[in-house]
Amino acid sequence: MTPTEPLARGAAAPAAVRPPLPVKMVIAGGFGVGKTTAVGAISEIEPLTTEASITEVAAGVDDLTHTPRKTTTTVAMDFGCITVDPTLKLYLFGTPGQERFGFMWDDIVEGAVGGLVIVDTRRLDDCYAAVDYFEHKDIPFAVAVNAFDGKVEHSLEEVRWALDVSDGVPVVVFDARERGSVRDALLVVLELALARTEL
Repeated sequence: MTPTEPLARGAAAPAAVRPPLPVKMVIAGGFGVGKTTAVGAISEIEPLTTEASITEVAAGVDDLTHTPRKTTTTVAMDFGCITVDPTLKLYLFGTPGQERFGFMWDDIVEGAVGGLVIVDTRRLDDCYAAVDYFEHKDIPFAVAVNAFDGKVEHSLEEVRWALDVSDGVPVVVFDARERGSVRDALLVVLELALARTEL
């Protein structure tokens, strides 16, 4: 049948294919914990990044002790997306990690169903601000402990205790470089957000 031919009598019109539901999710955490890496690992499009070179001045402010090879930093946000299934598409927004860029968080988080707070157990202090933010805004979130060099310095229960997060906040280990690992961590947040809507 050509586009100009009428449907045969009694024939059903083809079902319209609905585009996947767009869902916004935020990836947050301290400086150099793997936010940009995670977005890049999972995104089905070339991720949008706002990376700038770390200057001598910034190097004096940002602690590069555990990330000596890091030469750039996010100064606004990272953006990527992943189609979870034909009905759902996640739009990922990565926040800048430095406190001096915190004024952008409200705009980035607006409309998000949940957040993934990435943690480096070698410097837990760096993620307190992100945890506090999601708790204060009452946004569902999970804590994802990034396995730098394939290992973590503390157990998940020790991380939960140190961050003082409730039992309702999932704490998982993941590898920000591995697509499947990032996907699994994001699905934890998605399930948490869906459970919130069913209450």
